[in-house]
Amino acid sequence: MPFDMQPDLSGELVRLRPLRADDFVGLYSAAADPLIWEQHPTKDRYERDGFRDFFRDALASGGALAAIDRKDGKIIGTSRFHGYDEVGAEIEIGWTFLARSHWGGMYNKEMKRLMLLHAFQYVNRVVFLVDEQNFRSRKALEKIGGVRAGCRRSTDGRERLVYQIIAPG
Repeated sequence: MPFDMQPDLSGELVRLRPLRADDFVGLYSAAADPLIWEQHPTKDRYERDGFRDFFRDALASGGALAAIDRKDGKIIGTSRFHGYDEVGAEIEIGWTFLARSHWGGMYNKEMKRLMLLHAFQYVNRVVFLVDEQNFRSRKALEKIGGVRAGCRRSTDGRERLVYQIIAPG
């Protein structure tokens, strides 16, 4: 069975659904805050032109999901499945951000829980690539059970820390 890179997943707080071209305005609204990107290597994503590149890449990836707040139906962020390795039974989750109004763990925790439950139907290992200086993302991954497992070059050629979560059982 092939990995479904863009499932529709729902929890109590958030719904994840495939990102669509008409989501640009809503997602940019969530992203237009420089503090979201201050620890990220690409710091200009809060600017419309910088975000446009991110959004275009997300759509082209075939694995991007829009995060929708179930209370009001607004887009609050995104995440993405990437690099499915059927032989190695591995998938990457990344490119995640949330509007600052939804920081603090509950929304991110539920997003990742939904994505992990989906992924573990297909793989045994989920990896997350994080810039060494992105302490906020590193801490968030550790809060959901991510364990540091070395380094790897990301799609942009930069060396990143690898965090992993192994399927239970």
